[in-house]
Amino acid sequence: MNFDDSAEEATFRQTARGWLEANAPKHLRQELEEAPFGRLQLKSVDATQASRAWQMQKYESKWACLHWPVEYGGRGATPIERVIWQQEEGVYGKLSALFGIGHGMCGPTVMAWASEEQKRRLLPKLAAGEENWCQLFSEPSGGSDVAGLRTRAERDGDDWIVNGQKIWTSVAHLADWGLLILRTDPNVPKHAGLTMFFLDMKSPGVEIRPIKQANGQSDFNEVFFTDVRIPDSQRLGAVGQGWKVSLTTLMNERASIGARAVTGFPEMLDFCARIEIDDRPAVQDRAVRSKLATWAARASGLKYTSYRAISALSKGELPGPENSIGKLVSGSMLQEIAMAALDLQGEAGILADPALAEAAGRFQAVLLRSPAVRIEGGTDEILRNIIAERVLGLPADIRADKGMAFNQIPTKAG
Repeated sequence: MNFDDSAEEATFRQTARGWLEANAPKHLRQELEEAPFGRLQLKSVDATQASRAWQMQKYESKWACLHWPVEYGGRGATPIERVIWQQEEGVYGKLSALFGIGHGMCGPTVMAWASEEQKRRLLPKLAAGEENWCQLFSEPSGGSDVAGLRTRAERDGDDWIVNGQKIWTSVAHLADWGLLILRTDPNVPKHAGLTMFFLDMKSPGVEIRPIKQANGQSDFNEVFFTDVRIPDSQRLGAVGQGWKVSLTTLMNERASIGARAVTGFPEMLDFCARIEIDDRPAVQDRAVRSKLATWAARASGLKYTSYRAISALSKGELPGPENSIGKLVSGSMLQEIAMAALDLQGEAGILADPALAEAAGRFQAVLLRSPAVRIEGGTDEILRNIIAERVLGLPADIRADKGMAFNQIPTKAG
């Protein structure tokens, strides 16, 4: 494969580079480069306001959600042009992380399943950063089994009444809308009794509680529903078709996470060139070099696997199960690299204060956040099953509840 820009791509790159040179918030560049891993935090400005301002600036110049159709707030760009933009935007792309779930997962689902009127109402505001979205899938009793959800919706005229709980909902506290999958029929097999809706997060009966993480942040939330009313007009797909709709979200989720996978390898390579062990740079140590070589090979594999996915998209194909590879490999790699960096720091590795720790405490922050990376967007175990069954064609796991009505599935031993 030839990864050089074509003449058209080179022109696009120059156009993007010129716009960024004239419009990027350069006063934030250093802070963005030094920002710890996790939810974006800036000292000089409010990170949420800065993110919204940058998103609006991009939207007004047709640089937001490039691959979306123009009528929905995008540019109608090709997948390759989208990649070129991400390469050129570089560190400023951190300002768009706030909208990652909305742009990468919820938006494509709305685009595929909502009415034309709803798409024209909702998508441009999402592209512009005026409104944000969250994804309400996971539940306390379901674990990694999305189809095992118990939050229920009962029909009441033109509305649905919702009761139950979701958990691990990223940015729910900053979301205006939520993509919500619910149990609408417990008398059929679990995958068949689900229906998808989109919900105004300010609706009466919605309660959001932050979950405190090990790194001190609260990116995730519990969301409780008490007699929440959702109009049937906010249903996506037919009643009972929720699992099919959710696959649109999940495939785009894996593609979105895989495309922006962070491994920590470039930072680790630079760190090993600066920190010393036995009075010489760590990069000269044979054991360190061996680990770096392994991570370099994995990083290269992720890069070209991503390019393969981009090539498929450029042919009009939907994101496939192979996109689980990027998320699986990058999550474990991120954690391995953080642990190795702290080992190199010795006793100083216990310091987490950016003002005192090596590398401004970046690897400490990565280590504290990395367990969540291996859970969000699908646990390692779920991703391995997807890759085994849907990419490699291996036999599926035995499911004792297959074909069983959801309300007949045992919920506890005995």
